[in-house]
Amino acid sequence: MSDFSIGGFVKLKDFKSVINLTVLVAGLGYFVDMFDLTLFGVVRASSLRSFGLSEEQILKDGILIYNAQMIGLMVGGLFWGYWADRKGRLSVLFGSILIYSIGNIVNAFVTDVPMYVLCRFVTGFGLAGELGAAITLVAEKLPPQVRGLGTTIVATLGLTGSVCASFVGQKLTWTQSYLLGGILGLFLLLTRFQIFESKMYAESKNKKTMVQQWIFLMAPERRFRYLKCFALGVPIYFITGILFTFSPELTKDFNLSNGPVVAGQALLWGSLGLALGDLLSGLLSQVLQSRRKAIAACLIAGFVLSVTYLNSAGSTVEWIYLLCFLLGVTAGYWAVLVTVAAEQFGTNLRGTVATTIPNFVRGSAVISTLSFSALKGPMGLSTAALVVGTVCFALALGSIWRIEETFGKDLDFEEV
Repeated sequence: MSDFSIGGFVKLKDFKSVINLTVLVAGLGYFVDMFDLTLFGVVRASSLRSFGLSEEQILKDGILIYNAQMIGLMVGGLFWGYWADRKGRLSVLFGSILIYSIGNIVNAFVTDVPMYVLCRFVTGFGLAGELGAAITLVAEKLPPQVRGLGTTIVATLGLTGSVCASFVGQKLTWTQSYLLGGILGLFLLLTRFQIFESKMYAESKNKKTMVQQWIFLMAPERRFRYLKCFALGVPIYFITGILFTFSPELTKDFNLSNGPVVAGQALLWGSLGLALGDLLSGLLSQVLQSRRKAIAACLIAGFVLSVTYLNSAGSTVEWIYLLCFLLGVTAGYWAVLVTVAAEQFGTNLRGTVATTIPNFVRGSAVISTLSFSALKGPMGLSTAALVVGTVCFALALGSIWRIEETFGKDLDFEEV
């Protein structure tokens, strides 16, 4: 049984070798992360209706609140990325989950849009430290040839948080859902007292101030490496931030034969796809022995499905949900993306890069949604989304063509 393998490369014993407390606790942290990010999309309409807003205001203020969380993720990414390389990966995992938990509990008691915006910003700031620090810690502790399996387990476990949020947000009230998210975060905080700091980080001597760190990172050659990593992830949050979150508005004029699309259901099916896609893309990178080829396959399939989704007038609700599931599968290269970002840089920059890249990718949803909002008037919703999506996928495909292959790379080095 221990010799069972997939494609001759991924063996059962490899999975067993990477399942440890650090990987599981990191995965649970990402579970909470994705639970919260998905939850707003599910409870957006119901929570804003409770404030007495019109349907037009729900779309407008929903974009504002969503963008506040994304901006919080970007600001938090800068802070926690620096903190991870200055004070350690483990300290980020403690601080970030505490801020998130407090913000989410307070969010359950908001009564107007300005307070909702503030709470989403705070929770976004807190969540920003979760994935990058977790992936960095796991990547630095595992052997090179099975590193991708460890980060795949983290991301796959994490993306089940999206599935959970899709269920919870439809079964509980929006206030109960936010309270549950905060309580889950506090329980997770207790589990983190059992894990230890990365040995690579502990032995690193090249720890800079935040200003020095970013000046060093933005030197020309490193800057282009960084921007390519960022561009690779932009389509993910086009798919989740526009095609899933605003699916009711996008499909309103599709004349679907059996009723309107429900955001909670679109996010549920999309989240199921994301969880499966993260597992499959990680396995694909192991089978192909290549991160680049796995991401390229996801990007090409994702673009084709996005075009199909936006040209589905006259179809059915079930067809839209199926496309959401398949789009989720193609957008599930999140773990491979963050692993690539971590592998591109030395120990003295790895925490900064692995924490800021995923949060800047999430923050790119602000640009996507604002562009979509600006174009939907003159172009219409579907055409506006298609234009924005085409730009996102073009940037990502151009970057994967130029980025270094890092499968099996030794991470015990520093940038000089």
